[in-house]
Amino acid sequence: MAADLHMHSTASDGQYSPGELVKMGKEKGLQVLALTDHDTFSGAQEAIAAGERLGVKVLRGVELSAREYPSLHILGYGFSADAPSIQALCKKMQAARDERKYRIAAFLREKGVDIDLREVEELAGGAIIGRPHFAQVMVRRGYVQNNREAFDRYLDTEEYQKIERRKSSAQECVAAVKNAGGKVSFAHPYQVKLENGPLEDLVIKLKGYGLDAIECYYPKHTPEQQAFYLHLAEKHGLHATGGSDFHGERVKPEVEIARLEMELDWLLG
Repeated sequence: MAADLHMHSTASDGQYSPGELVKMGKEKGLQVLALTDHDTFSGAQEAIAAGERLGVKVLRGVELSAREYPSLHILGYGFSADAPSIQALCKKMQAARDERKYRIAAFLREKGVDIDLREVEELAGGAIIGRPHFAQVMVRRGYVQNNREAFDRYLDTEEYQKIERRKSSAQECVAAVKNAGGKVSFAHPYQVKLENGPLEDLVIKLKGYGLDAIECYYPKHTPEQQAFYLHLAEKHGLHATGGSDFHGERVKPEVEIARLEMELDWLLG
């Protein structure tokens, strides 16, 4: 089926509303899409309703950050919105994000980037504040030329990691989704920056927690990386997922909605 299983809306740090994303996905020819906002699934109902109107299957999803590595992310799909496990975890992570915004603002001031937190909050429009919101204000105020520069110089550096928010363990993230009746995929494995051997060890550990899939198809994966991730999925009895990580051209101008052909019976059944 033609699908994009990794997309972000205004419910977190994306540019477009959940309904707008579904409309754009329909225009792209998608049959299935998953809304995977950071630490929240508050936009899912709007997206699902839009999907029902437009004939697109929309999966309730979420992207969770685990503490073992700076960019270890877990994608959850098809879970129950009423399940206490996923509600509690998202609430905990949202509180950590809300507390982090003050430390990001202080960190940037120390670097000579004086950002008014109220402007960041206004830009977020009530959504959970993420680093892309700060990046967009930095561009607006002329401190950097684009979001990529904001991350490279300030928001994704080794020094920044010292003030990063509190996160749950990968095991907690996987368990919360699985206990809510959902499926779990290891997001963009290249971002963890592990050599092949240690990465396979991580996959084995995640599978022990209940991992169902690896996000093998991703815009920034090289052909060699994609081939290795597909090899890992086959070797360890996992499914292959894929997605664009679309946020909108204002946030990630180089990323477009993907139209990936995938076997999804295991996920939709």
